Amino acid sequence: MDTFNKICTCQNLSCPLHPSKHDKGCTPCIAKNLKLKEIPSCFFNLIPNAEKREGDTFQCFAKAVTEKAQ
Repeated sequence: MDTFNKICTCQNLSCPLHPSKHDKGCTPCIAKNLKLKEIPSCFFNLIPNAEKREGDTFQCFAKAVTEKAQ
């Protein structure tokens, strides 16, 4: 991974969009998430137990953040 990709915390190394698979950094992943109206996995990595989420939607992210705050 080059310096642009050092911020990536995604553990899904089998994903073809993972920065370790190409030289385009996080751009392909972000573009996919914007198109699908989803949040990138790296954002969920900031929240404990987020791996138990139902999906990557804005609603799932908001729920995970809200549950962490309680």
